Amino acid sequence: MAKQERAIRTRRAILEAAGAVFDEHGYASTTISMVLERAEVTKGALYFHFPSKESLAQAVLDEQVPFGAVPPQPCKLQEIVDMSFVYGRRLLSNPLLQGSVRLTVDQATPPGVDHSGPFRQWADHVVDLLEEADKQGELLPTVVPRDTVELLVGSFAGIQLMSRALTGREDLGHRISVLWSHVLPSIAVPGLLGRLDTAPDRGVRILALLGEDEDEDGNGELMEGSEP
Repeated sequence: MAKQERAIRTRRAILEAAGAVFDEHGYASTTISMVLERAEVTKGALYFHFPSKESLAQAVLDEQVPFGAVPPQPCKLQEIVDMSFVYGRRLLSNPLLQGSVRLTVDQATPPGVDHSGPFRQWADHVVDLLEEADKQGELLPTVVPRDTVELLVGSFAGIQLMSRALTGREDLGHRISVLWSHVLPSIAVPGLLGRLDTAPDRGVRILALLGEDEDEDGNGELMEGSEP
């Protein structure tokens, strides 16, 4: 058991180090040596978990979607909104998430690395929630869930890139709030609009109520039993 736990910790340390290096240098300029130096592990330990740079990049990409996890909400549109704010908040400081996002839009990744995966995974997950919202009467009858979700995912990808370029993502919460202020009136029934919380600090408040304390590297732990 101790050996298994050590292996899990080592794998996580490698992923977090790789995320930071991929974010700083991009796929093409990142080397295994850089990751080894950042993770402070042996080459044998890294290759035990990841046989190539491509497999390491893919593992970093595959970690992305869970960073949007939030507590379920009775209103599914609010749950989708919450996902965007929590994801955006974690993106400010978590090196693994930052590296995954960088790889998602990095056109230098080789064919063996599926950097389109997060787009599809996000779309599939949010479509399920939007279809639940539709069944609960939260959506206007003109809404096509798949089209709406792909617009949201693409828009979020664009605004986080713009936010990173202009302010190092410090204004990302504001930009997400503005995005929802434009999108929600076109998809939500009018009676719901005034009850949806899209304030820029929504992500901060959710994480605080979850008991997720960010350390200097942007990592945190969730305390079970808390609800926003």
